[in-house]
Amino acid sequence: RAPGQRIDPRHKAYQRPAETRHSHSPMARATSSRHPSGVDPALLAERIKRWGRELGLQQVGIADTDLTADEERLDEWLGLGRHGEMGYMASHGTKRSRPAELIPGTRSVISVRLDYLPQPHEHFDAVLQDPGAAFVSRYALGRDYHKVLRCRLQRLADRIRRAVGELGYRVFVDSAPVLEKPLAQKAGLGWIGKHTNLINARAGSWFFLGEIYTDLTLPSDAPAADHCGRCQACIDVCPTGAIVAPYELDARLCISYLTIELKGSIPEPLRPLIGNRIYGCDDCQLVCPWNRFARMSAEPDFSPREGLEAADLISLFSWDEHEFLRRTEGSAIRRIGHARWLRNLAIGLGNAPASPQVRQTLQGRAHHPSELVREHVAWALARQSGVAREDPSSALTVGRRGDQENQI
Repeated sequence: RAPGQRIDPRHKAYQRPAETRHSHSPMARATSSRHPSGVDPALLAERIKRWGRELGLQQVGIADTDLTADEERLDEWLGLGRHGEMGYMASHGTKRSRPAELIPGTRSVISVRLDYLPQPHEHFDAVLQDPGAAFVSRYALGRDYHKVLRCRLQRLADRIRRAVGELGYRVFVDSAPVLEKPLAQKAGLGWIGKHTNLINARAGSWFFLGEIYTDLTLPSDAPAADHCGRCQACIDVCPTGAIVAPYELDARLCISYLTIELKGSIPEPLRPLIGNRIYGCDDCQLVCPWNRFARMSAEPDFSPREGLEAADLISLFSWDEHEFLRRTEGSAIRRIGHARWLRNLAIGLGNAPASPQVRQTLQGRAHHPSELVREHVAWALARQSGVAREDPSSALTVGRRGDQENQI
């Protein structure tokens, strides 16, 4: 998110999903602050929060639209090239950090969170410690969260409209250039931790974020305070050193970026560090002490599908494209496509203990039509044969020099 630091390619263009187009008072025409007719704004804000909880959202907060400081940080991050190939992060100018430029007339932002933790942490550890298993980021084990949360937000917006009548709004779940974490922090949902994920003092960080931009002028909640203190567990545990300083993430080193966002070849120095993480990475959340307060999600849609919570690398590598599409239907995983799925799995197999079965499995894809797949399979076969390709420690050095020269 982001996610979420759930980095998601759906940001790449400003989209207008059919279910979010409803507006009974076009915000493009709103030129002055508008209070809900006949309804006390503070009372309405409390009702909105209650309605959100009734719809199964864990928390609802309200923020104003001033993101001046966050805009400066975003510009610096982009200037350092830390967004890698995520060109969409820079393609909308100031619309990302100025809600009223994205949706004219926006006065308030309703920010929500929805918990998704599908299993206790012990299950995660078991998969990560088994080199023959395939680790999938826990947010992606169930149904695509975009659909689940967007539907919930639309129902909340409909409820607000019934209460106030005329209403201009837009619903967002990774569907437009939105600084969702700074907005959520302003709305009191949590603080942005040193790993750049949002943390809630009572619920940890295993949740999704969504927003409703509205032309209503609602009272803002108090921003959440930072409670990371001197802890740097997330910085120490990051396999690739992607958290280059407290509150600073270099996406080019992040396993979530490498296995989800990056479309081409994964840099060789980073491949051994990826281990068996084939789709995303949760290490920084697993070690965060605040996640001892995280609760299991009650959402059936977020329950693991297709046995992905404990699948083995060899079995997943055997899926042809048809089976991949069938088994990932309705899942966030599907958007990376079959070739990148095999690319990621090839790295996992290359990092697995050497065995004839692994080598035979890889040989079966050695002549795959995709050059991307062939290249990663060749690397994995070399690893399995004991042929040294790169010193893994060099990856961290390369990444930390990345601000001076774009080497990855």
